[in-house]
Amino acid sequence: MKHWRAYLEIQKPEYLQTRLPQDVAADAVVVIPCYDEKDVLATLRNLCQSATPKAKTVVTVIINSSVRSEKEVVLQNRKTYDEITAFAAENNRDILRFFPLIFEDLPRKHAGVGLARKIGMDLAVEHFLNTQNPEGIIISLDADCTVSPNFLTGISTAYRQTGPPRCTIQNFRHRIETNDKKLENAVRQYEQHIRYFSQMLRFIGFPYPHHTIGSAFSVAADAYVRVGGMGRQQGGEDFYFLQKVFAFGRVERLDDVFVYPMARYSDRIPFGTGPALQKIADEPDGQMKTYHFNAFLALKDFFDLRQSFFKQDTGFIRQRISLLHPAIIEFSEKNDVVSEIEECNRNSATFQAFEKRFFHHFNAFKIIKYLNFSHPTYFSYDALSRQIEKSNRSF
Repeated sequence: MKHWRAYLEIQKPEYLQTRLPQDVAADAVVVIPCYDEKDVLATLRNLCQSATPKAKTVVTVIINSSVRSEKEVVLQNRKTYDEITAFAAENNRDILRFFPLIFEDLPRKHAGVGLARKIGMDLAVEHFLNTQNPEGIIISLDADCTVSPNFLTGISTAYRQTGPPRCTIQNFRHRIETNDKKLENAVRQYEQHIRYFSQMLRFIGFPYPHHTIGSAFSVAADAYVRVGGMGRQQGGEDFYFLQKVFAFGRVERLDDVFVYPMARYSDRIPFGTGPALQKIADEPDGQMKTYHFNAFLALKDFFDLRQSFFKQDTGFIRQRISLLHPAIIEFSEKNDVVSEIEECNRNSATFQAFEKRFFHHFNAFKIIKYLNFSHPTYFSYDALSRQIEKSNRSF
């Protein structure tokens, strides 16, 4: 666990002067970022009701605000801290402990959900280090998110098996607590889009086709440290972090373990669920537009060539790419894809090593970059329902 200590030394943040409870040696720490949330107790009550494993769990709520947060937000956060403190006093027990932490005046440059999630997860690493638990589990959740009754037991069981995963991905279904039909329509389409995108990643042969929802994953503390920890992005921090973890080790999908995030419009972050729901609701026909199935087909043709690229010269690689869809040809030229393949060949003695490097270059970020590049020039954005129908006919 020396590298854990080195990781924490590199971070050297002031928040590490705060510690999680030292009178309990937790097996798992649930991290919940909380910003201006008025009903986080609903999430905590739900965790109390979920079946608790024999393993000990600490739930830490990272209540946060920045130097530019409005006074009303700061006051609400302080109220939330007091409410959770009282809740913990009534509900803490040996196997399940609640522990709120409040951080105010976080720097403007980094303040946001990414930093809040990082604070909690770094504190979890420190807790496991201090309690000498190299098998500690960090569970990510959101303040507006309830869970299925088997949430804690399902995750704990996954890590207790022989050859445990480095990460688990939980299933999801957004809940709606209003009678807003437009919101209902938007969120169900958004869920279909997430699953469509994952299905397409699997179809084209991408090795990490998992969904990336911040409230729907857990990670082994050792894996968390080895990939460099959570980023401080003000949105999308879950996506960036999980791409690193997916490439690091085995991921287990827990299809029978659910999180139920609240469906709501939001402008707190530039992208993610809230902005996506607003965009769908604003469509004149109420239909979400998504990437065309044919764009994935073109990318699949490129990915299917990767074995033929191994230990081949530049001329051969360029010739094979020149036979592909024009979208792939132009994207390859503008993004030095051939040079990246050459780099893979220079540093790979086996095809297995080559393939790993290949997908390090052509990762999820590059896939999205290609999709955005190819739409609408080569492929048209189209109704999600039609593209799902097309994909289903192809499988």
